[in-house]
Amino acid sequence: MHRLNPEKLLHSKWTASQPQQRERHFMVTALYRDELEQVQAVELEAVLTKRSQRIDWHHLKDAERWHMGWR
Repeated sequence: MHRLNPEKLLHSKWTASQPQQRERHFMVTALYRDELEQVQAVELEAVLTKRSQRIDWHHLKDAERWHMGWR
């Protein structure tokens, strides 16, 4: 499990362990916060296709699905 600070996720780079549709490398392009300013979700953009998806930032802690940086 990765130790993450949600405040430092913006513009971070991630590699999917099991790429789908040739989308392997991603960058965090936005943080979504609740009314208490706590980070709840992030916007991940695929580098190859520019497709974006919103996920709960806690999913990035799963080392079986995500790796920090581009590999």
